[in-house]
This record gives sequence, structure tokens and C-alpha cells, in this order.
Amino acid sequence: MKFMLEFSYPASNFLAVMKAWGAQSPQEMASVGEGVKLLSRSHDFAGRRAWVTVESNDLAAVTRWVGGWSPLTIPVITPVFDDEESGPVARQIAANHNA
Repeated sequence: MKFMLEFSYPASNFLAVMKAWGAQSPQEMASVGEGVKLLSRSHDFAGRRAWVTVESNDLAAVTRWVGGWSPLTIPVITPVFDDEESGPVARQIAANHNA
């Protein structure tokens, strides 16, 4: 299952987030926890937001990794589909509603 992780942070945490993120090694940046695969990551430093897409069959593992950033950020975990997965789901939803 894929999850879109959105992290936002208040201006008061901006420098703490920059320091924490900037202090990580490339290996640490690539690690999102055991049982979780990193698919993509994007940053909007000016808007104080970041997005991470991961894949895992273990929501608890995803939540544990997200929890590491919770003291500095406001995280949101959203299950998502990619284009390939979304087509069959959309067709089933339409069929369920006789559309």
C-alpha cells in the first residue's frame, strides 16, 4: 500500500527543521524505517512543507518513522493510489453506483 506523508511546520520550527534535516547523512535521508520503501520526497522550504511517498504493508512501521518527525512537524498520513492502481478502483466505484 502507498502512503502520501505531508509534513508542515510552523515558522517557529523552521530553523530546527533545517538543522535536523541538514544534519542527516544521505543514508539517513534514504531510510524511512524497516518495512517501508521510499518512493519519492519533495520539499517546499519557503512554504514550510514536505511530501514523502512511501510503500508498505505495515502502517505501524510508517507511523513509527513519521513519529520521529512529529516533535518538529505536523504530519498527515494519507493512503494513496498511483495511476495504474487507481483505474480499476475508479471503475469499481462507478460500477457500484451504476454509473
